[in-house]
Amino acid sequence: MGRAQHLVRSVFLQVGVQRSESADQVNTKPSLKKALAAAAKAARAVGVLMRRNLRNSKSVNSQTQHDIKLELDVRSQKLIERTLNRAFPSVPLLGEEGSAGDTEADYRWVVDPIDGTVNFSYGIPHACVSIAMQERASGVRGRVSGEEYQTVVGVVYDPFTDELWTAVEGQPARLNGMGIHVSRRSELSETIVGTGFSKSKEDLEESLPYFNHMVGRVRKMRIMGAAALSAVYVATGRFDAYVERNLSLWDIAAGGFIVECAGGEFWREPAPGEYKYRVVFSNGLVRQKITEGWR
Repeated sequence: MGRAQHLVRSVFLQVGVQRSESADQVNTKPSLKKALAAAAKAARAVGVLMRRNLRNSKSVNSQTQHDIKLELDVRSQKLIERTLNRAFPSVPLLGEEGSAGDTEADYRWVVDPIDGTVNFSYGIPHACVSIAMQERASGVRGRVSGEEYQTVVGVVYDPFTDELWTAVEGQPARLNGMGIHVSRRSELSETIVGTGFSKSKEDLEESLPYFNHMVGRVRKMRIMGAAALSAVYVATGRFDAYVERNLSLWDIAAGGFIVECAGGEFWREPAPGEYKYRVVFSNGLVRQKITEGWR
């Protein structure tokens, strides 16, 4: 074979290998270590934006009585999308601010670019970035019966405390690289329970009686305005449980997984609406007690 023919053949072989690797990347499980690194990088990048803009005037895209949508929500999700796409160009994204790609694929990102937007828009430094990678379910492995996807990587980042919670399938949950575990409190009178009031009038009317029922039975009830942060507070043992009637998948996908990897329980059931759930994050010891009287 002449030198020219050899060079041409080598080029075709290299192209063939690259195409094969590209096809395999779509069909095989992504590297979870790489996914964690990409999600953490994306979360920290948005954290820079959040810190820079906390006290600045913010552009509001839309608002209702109990919710606000900011231009920065959209900008933050686009930044996350670009960062994740550089590492995993074939993995779609399902987010609070819209989706990119086929979100029914075998793997997908689930993103809340700013969880706690109302806090953030008022300059309250209690908000976070939530990013999960999910895979299409096969088998049960502790999931809710019939649940189509399960989380395999979870990242929640609070840029105002510089706290990064992470979890990877099969490994313990971590906070800034250190292992964490849920609390071991089982007496209701000693517990701190977080909750949130959903946006609709109906949910508010149904949540208030539960709050009134519980507030005298636990040590403290807390309403802090960022569900993903409340989830990881459960994972870290700061809260013993968190209860809410109507949360979106992007609010819970990362935080709930981190709770499980920290030895806790992530109970959920579908609620009316697309990607909506009733949830209880807990240490696994108090759920039955705190859900008495919860409709």
